[in-house]
Amino acid sequence: MTDNALDLSRLLRPGSIAVVGGSWARNVVKQCVRMRFEGKIWPIHPTLDEVHGYPCFRSIDDLPAPPDATFIGVNRYLTIDVVKALADQGAGGAVCFASGFSEAAAEDEEGVELQKQLLKAANGLPIVGPNCYGLINYLDGALLWPDQHGGRRVESGVAIITQSSNIAINMTMQRRGLPIAYVMTAGNQAKVGLAEMAVALLDDKRVTAIGLHIEGFGDIEGMQRLSEKAAARGVGVIVLKAGKTEHSQSAMVSHTNSLSGTDVAASALIERLGFARVDSIPSFLEALKLLHCYGPLQQNTIASMSCSGGEASLMADSIGDRPLQYPVLSMPQQSALRSALGPMVALANPLDYHTYIWNDNDAMTATFSAMLQTPAAVTFLVIDFPRSDICEDESWWVAVDALLTARETTGAAVAVLATLPENLPESLADYLMQKNVPAFGGVEEALDAVVAASVIGSRAGRCESTQPLLQSPALPEPTVVFAEYDAKLLLKDADLPVATAVKVASFDQAVSASCSTGYPLVIKVSGVAHKTEQNGVVLNVQTQSALREHCKRLFDSSDELLIEPYFHSAVAELLIGIVREPDGLFKLTVGAGGVLTELLRDTVSMLLPVSDEMLEQKLAELRVFDVLGGYRGQAGADMQSVTGTILQLCRWVESNHDSIAEVEINPLLCMTDKTMVVDALITASESLLK
Repeated sequence: MTDNALDLSRLLRPGSIAVVGGSWARNVVKQCVRMRFEGKIWPIHPTLDEVHGYPCFRSIDDLPAPPDATFIGVNRYLTIDVVKALADQGAGGAVCFASGFSEAAAEDEEGVELQKQLLKAANGLPIVGPNCYGLINYLDGALLWPDQHGGRRVESGVAIITQSSNIAINMTMQRRGLPIAYVMTAGNQAKVGLAEMAVALLDDKRVTAIGLHIEGFGDIEGMQRLSEKAAARGVGVIVLKAGKTEHSQSAMVSHTNSLSGTDVAASALIERLGFARVDSIPSFLEALKLLHCYGPLQQNTIASMSCSGGEASLMADSIGDRPLQYPVLSMPQQSALRSALGPMVALANPLDYHTYIWNDNDAMTATFSAMLQTPAAVTFLVIDFPRSDICEDESWWVAVDALLTARETTGAAVAVLATLPENLPESLADYLMQKNVPAFGGVEEALDAVVAASVIGSRAGRCESTQPLLQSPALPEPTVVFAEYDAKLLLKDADLPVATAVKVASFDQAVSASCSTGYPLVIKVSGVAHKTEQNGVVLNVQTQSALREHCKRLFDSSDELLIEPYFHSAVAELLIGIVREPDGLFKLTVGAGGVLTELLRDTVSMLLPVSDEMLEQKLAELRVFDVLGGYRGQAGADMQSVTGTILQLCRWVESNHDSIAEVEINPLLCMTDKTMVVDALITASESLLK
């Protein structure tokens, strides 16, 4: 839970640190000494006289002043007492190291009650945790951290927040040249949540990017505040979210969530917030490194230079499905490159400049300067350094120096890229970072970083990022499934274009219904969610005799049938689904519909509310979009009707969000002059009918 009134400034940037406890607490003092913390350090212990040269106090009440930040390294029962004493004194904040609170509820019923007592004791005191390592401020050398870490003092850098203390330690041990300004662990988030931590860290102008490693978002409103503040500062946010393989909600009866489970909703939320998602810790760190040096990128273009055709091919192939482009070399570039490289080199981007100019600083500088004229967001020098224990690397430094000279001349954004992480010496990464040039270890990770930075740059200024998300509490019980007939009645009342269905219980009623629908028509069994799988749909029935034959078969398996018109001129069929997620957000999924929906798996998802512009952009990502637009000279669908129908469904759900669990239209027939809902399911509370 998050209290928006909490002030974390004293906790994050303390002038005085109190440390309560035994061996773990003594480690905190040791780390503060190691990091040359210039503030006051006050160890507190009932029997010790000093810790690492600092005199001990017997209790909180004996301190000369309320501490700005306190590490509490005692058991869970004493933790509550210490928190109350700090709150009574007006301390700035605390880290609660002890476990055994709500995270242990499954094994210890007392844990939940103890957490309630902890929150009551804290009152207005900001507490991080419980059950976490705490935080490290590498800018000021202020640590509330009871273990080893691999970081160093920096003047500016990225902030990393994670729910895992062990992963936090691992990240501090990176040797990639990434300057880390803050590391924070969240633990139970009993009082201070991930979003509030990140928002508070953005108050420090020395923070250049934010990295969130999380299991769940929790405070959605807090995340939106983070989004707004990060956008205002021009700071990118990278997300590494656990649980990507989480199973879809088993209670759902439609296709929608089997196509786009809860993790897709998480990706849609990340996109809506203007953040970028990556899938591995190396890509996470490399993306933060790129943002630290260059901030969000306004283009998705790259250039590459290497002395090997194999490396040039590797760079070209590694783009894969990533939304990146290699700009074509201009004529002036080609002329300058030809002068520097001679007639034997094929000129292209990625560029293989061969070894003709190897170890020639002037020729390399001229070549790199020419390549840096390309309109690329980042230009890579692909170069793997040799092993320092058995090889010499002087010639490799010539290439690096030439790149830096070319960068100074052109002002372009450049980066060094080793294809193997072990071929990027830490000394090189640190040296280049001092020049504000990122050095990457691994092609895939480097390209992931560019994608992430360009995604953030492309979303900057979009109105959706600041528009409040639709979120609703849990549905009242009971919920019911409205099958096709009732669902279509509800959607018709919502002003959606719905194919009129007549419910019949006999062949004579079917004949009467055919008089209103006309031929050709469709016969369906009634009250079944997935009719096609049960051979319960007959299309394009042309005559009364065919109607009789099919009714006889279908009445064997169903007491009621639906008779409706058959539409044979659809350009394409779409699935439109809206699902209430467990956190109360509403996810819209649009994709290729009909009987092949789950086979094609061609869908996009977004969160409500959805604007016209967002919907149009997302529809363009579908493979079926080319069909909708008119494929190979065929007539296209009425796109105004397509988007209008989807938006009307969204507005209806927004108006009834307290009652709806899921809505699915499959298919929505998209024709040249209109759209038509021909099948639908709705799961909602019974109150929706009232």
